[in-house]
Order: sequence, then structure tokens, then C-alpha cells
Amino acid sequence: MTDWALWLKAFHVMAFAAWMAAMWYLPRLLVYHSDAPVGGEASERFKLMERRLLRAIGTPAMVATFVFGVLAATALGQWRDGWLHAKLVLVLAMAACHGVLAADVRRFAGDARPHSARWYRVFNEVPTVLFIAIVLLAVLKPF
Repeated sequence: MTDWALWLKAFHVMAFAAWMAAMWYLPRLLVYHSDAPVGGEASERFKLMERRLLRAIGTPAMVATFVFGVLAATALGQWRDGWLHAKLVLVLAMAACHGVLAADVRRFAGDARPHSARWYRVFNEVPTVLFIAIVLLAVLKPF
């Protein structure tokens, strides 16, 4: 493994960590926002927090995760590895979760309440399950 491939892996892991921070925090914000009165001070504060989290951390970290992941997989010649294919499916599922949350942030910005607080509490567990499976595949490389 070349030194630059290790750098790519390191940046991939760092980007994934930042993405996961957003994927864990954003649903929690939406839990509290869904209970906040429309037009109130708390609702406006949540709108700002959600938008900043998504635009400044979540989406850039997701893009960086993909870019560094593709570069690392290419540098390491892993495109034929079965574990990587499985990991990619799970990462795409994580990206779908990101898309659901981004769409809901836009809905909340327009003062809609697309789901209940309970829905976001349950949804918050999906990125956790995906995270566990992704890390296990990346570390153990079972197939």
C-alpha cells in the first residue's frame, strides 16, 4: 500500500466521521423542531441550526466521503472485492437517509411538519445501524 493511499483512507475515514456526526444530530434537531410552535423563536432557531449543519458539515462531508472513498478504492484496487460492493450498497442507503433529512429540512424551512417527533426518534436509529454494518464490512472485509 502506498503512502498516498493511506492518506486517502485517512481522509475518507475523517469525512465519514463528520458525515455521521451530522446524520446523528440532524434527526435529533428535527425531533425538537417538530414539537416547536410554527413561527416561534425556537422554530426559527432550529431552522438556522438545521440549515447550517446540513450545508456546512453534512453535505460537504458526504461528498468528501464519496470522493475519498472512490479514490482510495481505486488506489488500493478494491473494486472487485465483495465486501466493498456490500459496503457501497449500505453507503447508498446512508445517502438516501441524508436525502430524506435534507428534504425534511427544506419542508421545515417552509413551516411544514412532515413527520412527528416519534418518527424522527425511530429514523435516528437507521444511520446507527448502517454505520455499524459499514464499519464492520470495512474493517473485517468478510468476503
